Amino acid sequence: MQWIQLILALSLLVVIHELGHFCFARIFKVRVEKFYMFFNPKFSLIRAKKINGKWQVRFFAPNVEPSMVPQQDAMGNELKDEKGNTLYRPMTDEELATLPEEDWRRYPDNTEWGIGWVPFGGYCAIAGMVDETKDATSLPSEPQPWEFRAKNVWQRLCIIIGGILVNFVAALAIFSMILFHWGQDTLPLRNVSTGLYYAPILVQEGFQQQDKILSINGVETQDINEFLQSVVIEGQRNILVLRGEDTVALTMSEDLSQRCLALLNDYDAEQREKARADKSYHKKRYTLISFYAPFVIDSVMPGGAASFADMQKGDRVVGVNGVHDLCYVQVMEELAKYPCDSVTLDFYRGDELKQARLFIGDQAKIGVFTKNPISFYPIEHKDFSFFESISAGITHGWDFLLSYIKQFRVIFTKEGAQSVGGFGAISNMFPESWNWHSFWNTTAILSLVLAFMNFLPIPALDGGYILFLIWEIITRRKPSDKFLEIANTIGFWLLLALMIFANGNDIFKAFF
Repeated sequence: MQWIQLILALSLLVVIHELGHFCFARIFKVRVEKFYMFFNPKFSLIRAKKINGKWQVRFFAPNVEPSMVPQQDAMGNELKDEKGNTLYRPMTDEELATLPEEDWRRYPDNTEWGIGWVPFGGYCAIAGMVDETKDATSLPSEPQPWEFRAKNVWQRLCIIIGGILVNFVAALAIFSMILFHWGQDTLPLRNVSTGLYYAPILVQEGFQQQDKILSINGVETQDINEFLQSVVIEGQRNILVLRGEDTVALTMSEDLSQRCLALLNDYDAEQREKARADKSYHKKRYTLISFYAPFVIDSVMPGGAASFADMQKGDRVVGVNGVHDLCYVQVMEELAKYPCDSVTLDFYRGDELKQARLFIGDQAKIGVFTKNPISFYPIEHKDFSFFESISAGITHGWDFLLSYIKQFRVIFTKEGAQSVGGFGAISNMFPESWNWHSFWNTTAILSLVLAFMNFLPIPALDGGYILFLIWEIITRRKPSDKFLEIANTIGFWLLLALMIFANGNDIFKAFF
C-alpha cells in the first residue's frame, strides 16, 4: 500500500510540474512535442494526438519515429561525426508535408500526450530546448520562431520556472484544503501536565524526567516536533525548562545533532538486524523525547500474557520487576530487558495496587493495547473558513520549506549522509493503511521538496537552466547549445550518482 501511494503521489506531482512548463511554453507560442507521464523507452502504454480536429489514440504502441533525416554534404553523401556515427537534422516543414496523412510527425504543432511503462517521473519535450529528451545535434542549424531557444531570455526563464512555481503553489493549495476540510489538531507543550520523557542522550545534556520545555533560543516551543527540528536538526542550543516550580536554563553541546543522528542510525541498524534474525519481529523507533504519560491498558488481547494474569482494561502499570514509578516509555524499556522471560508487574486497578506474574514472549510484549499517550492531554482543535485556510496553508507550507532548507546542513555530515534515503525511505513516509489526510499531507510535503530540489543549481535540473539564464542576463551572452548539452550530461551523471547512493542506502538497510 505504501508503494502504491508513493507512485500515485509522484505521478500526480510530476504531471503538475511538467504542466507548469507546458502552460508557459504555450503562452509564449513554443511547440511542446511530447507530454508524458512516466518514461516510454521503445513503446508507450497509451499515446494520443489531436489530428485535423480528431483525437487519435494508440494502446501499447511503438513510439513515433523522430522527425529526423541524415545530414548530407553538397554531393549527397551522409555526414558523420569523428566516431563514424551518422549525423541527423530535423525534417523541414516541406519534408513533413510529404509524409502520409496518418503519420503523426506531419503535425508538429500538436502535442503528443502519453503514458509510459516505467512508472516513475515523466517529461515535457519542448521544441528547441536541449534537455534529457534531445541533444544539440538534433536541433536545426538556425533557431525557428516556434522554438524555446528563439524566445527572449525572460520568456525562457518563465518557461523554466513554471514547473517549480506550480509545484510550490500546488503544495500550498493542498495544505490549505487539508486545513479547510479537516481543520487542525495540536497538542501544545503547555497542555502536557505530566512533563516530558527524555532519552539518556538528552539526560546527559542536563534534562531531567518530567521537565517542561518553555522556550528554545527565547522562542516559545509549541510541540515536540518543533523541539526536534530546532535542537536536533538546526542545532539550536539555549533551552529554558520548568522543573517543578523552578525555571532552569540549559545549554546543549555543539555536537548534539551529530550524536543524535549517529544514535538513531545505530539503533536503526540494530532493529534491522533483529528483524532479519526473526521475521516476525516488529521494528521499533527510537524515542528521543515523548510524553511522560502513564501505561494504561485499553484492551487485553485474548490468549496474551496479560489475559492469563487476569489483567483488565483500565489497569495502570507502574512497575516492572521491582522498578517503580514508570511512565509509558519506561515500562516498554524495562519489558524489553526480559524477552522470553517472566516479569512481575505492579499495576493499579482503581486505587488498589496489585501484582501479576506473567511470561512474555521473544518480543517482550504482554499482549495488550494501550491508550494513546496523547489521549491524556487536552488536544486543541481549530476549524478554518475557506479564506482562513488559504492564509494558514500558505504559512504552514512556507514554514515547512524553510525548515527543510535548514535540514540541508545535516546532509553534509557523516551521520546525515547515512540517513539519506531513496524511494524506499520516501515510501515509508506514507502510512501502511490508506488514509486520505496522511496521503494529501505527504503529497504536499513531497511537492515542496520537488520544487526545492529542482531549484538547486545543478545542470539537468530546472535550477541549472535558471543559473545559465541568469548568467545570460548578466553577461548578455547566451551559452551555446553544445555547452548546455555537455553541462546537462554532467548534471545527469551527478543526479544518477546521487540516486544510486540514496537508493543504495535503502538496499543496504534492507539486507545488511
